[in-house]
Amino acid sequence: MKTVDMNSQEFKDEFEKTWSFVHKVNKSFGWVQNPNEDVNEGVAMGLARNKLMYGKRFCPCFMVIGETKAEQKAADNRICPCKPAIEKEIPEDGTCHCGIFCTPEFVESQKKTK
Repeated sequence: MKTVDMNSQEFKDEFEKTWSFVHKVNKSFGWVQNPNEDVNEGVAMGLARNKLMYGKRFCPCFMVIGETKAEQKAADNRICPCKPAIEKEIPEDGTCHCGIFCTPEFVESQKKTK
């Protein structure tokens, strides 16, 4: 498994690409980011790390299973935005398991409770 230096230029570049990816996904689905910036930062860092380590933006909240690409595909690892988030979590809960993608209604409800 590849290791990632989170202070490297390679990671910083991928982290920027990941933010572009997150904004593109939000726009595509009509979602918004979590109002908690710490959640967004942590998830985006995990997505960038997984992209560098595995070549895909696997959800950072779940362990990536499999050493090879074939094993990873067979294990049905979650690739962001994952099918469970799109089909169940966000429509039912207003946010994905990792918390970076939310419905506007979810974000408004969070603002009201604080």
